[in-house]
Amino acid sequence: MLAGGRSSEHEVSLASAAAVREGLTQAGHEPVDTRISREGAWTHGGEPVALTPAGGLLGCAVAFPVLHGPYGEDGTVQGLLEALDLPYVGAGVMGSAVCMDKVLFKELMAAGGLPQVDYVGLREDDDPAVLERLGLPVFVKPARLGSSVGISKVIDASALPSALAGAFAHDPLVVVEAMAQGMEVECSVLGNESPEASQPGEIAIEADWYDYEAKYEAGGMELVVPARIPAEARERVRRLAVEAFRRVDCSGMARCDFFVEDPRGAARVLINELNTIPGFTPTSVYAKLFEAGGLEYPQLLDRLLELALERHARESGYRC
Repeated sequence: MLAGGRSSEHEVSLASAAAVREGLTQAGHEPVDTRISREGAWTHGGEPVALTPAGGLLGCAVAFPVLHGPYGEDGTVQGLLEALDLPYVGAGVMGSAVCMDKVLFKELMAAGGLPQVDYVGLREDDDPAVLERLGLPVFVKPARLGSSVGISKVIDASALPSALAGAFAHDPLVVVEAMAQGMEVECSVLGNESPEASQPGEIAIEADWYDYEAKYEAGGMELVVPARIPAEARERVRRLAVEAFRRVDCSGMARCDFFVEDPRGAARVLINELNTIPGFTPTSVYAKLFEAGGLEYPQLLDRLLELALERHARESGYRC
């Protein structure tokens, strides 16, 4: 189990890993902790870990990356695990990299005709005048971070330069999104070639928007399952979650986030993003959505290990 990492989401990763460790133990597995420091050093039991190509990792049968953000969720660690020839939970190199880059992900969804909020990808030397077509309010985000780190809601044009500067402090690429006037809905996906979607859940919050505190502080949000939207809209969410998952070549697991506009009426469903290593803390949504459908946490983790082994065996056959 890989935990920690070099990103700003180091502490979130450690919290997720603690829950995964307990769940794996309950499922009858023997988790082996590999801690990755903020500087990128790999240790086990306080001692450095030696990594040898095709040499596996500490004799483990499967790696479970419980890492969030850059250097963990973006394909870098996945590439290293490929070099170690070790099966691992979650998306491969390409799927991880694509989903980590919000601009690239949105461009692929747009190319496939999948509905989403209007957006603009921006670099520091780009003319911000292009943002005028989005109107206000907008959300300004680093393109390749997660967990609402570095995100600002801008309701007045005078605050836009400061919001952009804050996002550029985290990433040279920023995505600016028009604000969706709708309910936040999330859907978990599990599988490889034939992925299955959970029942969608509604994110009910008291805050103005679903920020870092709402995600990770106890009582910050309430998950309502199933989401309080028409049955047809719930099925639309599930279909789009699976389509997005397959379109970017994900495997194992992902959580797909949506906005549902006019949830009591025509219910327009818009894709927001797809997270290839969703949170596994006690307040995290991914496992709760499957638990609501009868798949308990330890059994979910067990299934993820099986999927990792299945994918590794299949892909190893192609390389011969």
